[in-house]
Amino acid sequence: MDFEFTPEQDHIRRAVREICADFPGEYWRELDAARRYPSEFVAALTAGGWLAALIPEEYGGIGVGVLEASLILEEIHRSGGNAAACHAQMYIMGTLLRHGTEEQKRRWLPGIASGALRLQAFGVTEPNAGSDATRIETRAVRQGDGYVVNGQKIFTSRFQHSDLMLLLARTSDYDEADRAGNLSVFMVDLAEAGEAVKASPLETMVNHETSVVHIEGLRIPASNRIGEEGRGFRYILGGMNAERILIAAECIGDARFFIDRAAAYASERIVFGRPIGQNQGVQFPIARVYAQTAAADLMRLQAAARFDAGLPAGPEANMAKLLASEASWAGANACMDTFGGYGMATEYDIERKFRETRLYQVAPVTNNLILAYLGNKVLGMPKSY
Repeated sequence: MDFEFTPEQDHIRRAVREICADFPGEYWRELDAARRYPSEFVAALTAGGWLAALIPEEYGGIGVGVLEASLILEEIHRSGGNAAACHAQMYIMGTLLRHGTEEQKRRWLPGIASGALRLQAFGVTEPNAGSDATRIETRAVRQGDGYVVNGQKIFTSRFQHSDLMLLLARTSDYDEADRAGNLSVFMVDLAEAGEAVKASPLETMVNHETSVVHIEGLRIPASNRIGEEGRGFRYILGGMNAERILIAAECIGDARFFIDRAAAYASERIVFGRPIGQNQGVQFPIARVYAQTAAADLMRLQAAARFDAGLPAGPEANMAKLLASEASWAGANACMDTFGGYGMATEYDIERKFRETRLYQVAPVTNNLILAYLGNKVLGMPKSY
């Protein structure tokens, strides 16, 4: 493998870094305090074309791979920002890109690329299903030339800032012998949906504008179903490998944010007449996180390389997310320990990033489920779930 970034990849990193420089810690602190959506930041990313990174040029996008997309998200997080406000647009559209018809792609992708259409909402998780998405209860019943949908979704982030929502719904009864064979995926035009789709805010530890979504009597034309009926869960799973890689990149960015801040502070903070970074008890945890992050980065690069080459990347993508999220959480704790009481002060941005990176231990897939997947699918041990 060639571990050197290409001139194009270096350009992407610099360009995103320059955008992030216009949105310093003060910006994110104000948003966090007001629980406000970073509309200005998302607009700047959209104007630069970065949220259209994975969309082919023929539909108005940049047409790069998951590796390049991951570099965009990493830079946002290393700068102290939070790409969760818009990252879903990158990995949600994979279902449309791979399984949509040409008519569907031309109907939606150019608008998504330009920012005229926002695809940020992902309607999958439900109160009674959790990590077992095959048990969702939202039902889409065939009626005439379309479907009527009723059900409920939870932890649907960015709903209020979306024009389109990718929705997973049951189109036939649950079958234990084919748990993934009764779900279909639809693109929902939220303006057309009107009162059939309502959202209520769900207050969480981090500022993700998360909602509970209630669906009652929603009519969806059959032309909005992506791919074949009953294969929706398989389509979603294919996109989840990209999601794992992109989330890993965000965690790597978080980890490097914590490393940069902790190393600098440990070198300048004087206690008992010496820099605290001279003490091994302070220095070693930061150095260990640096090593953990470097290892996670290599797995991210391998996973992205395989994904972009069209090779199976499930184990690599899952391991990248697991290792990177563990590195970022270790970084958060090492940084908090280094800053001590000052780490709790909002002005340093440590406590905010501490809360934000904690999410990745349990979302968008819990690390325990990744371990179960590796134990069963990769190591061949009995299935535990």
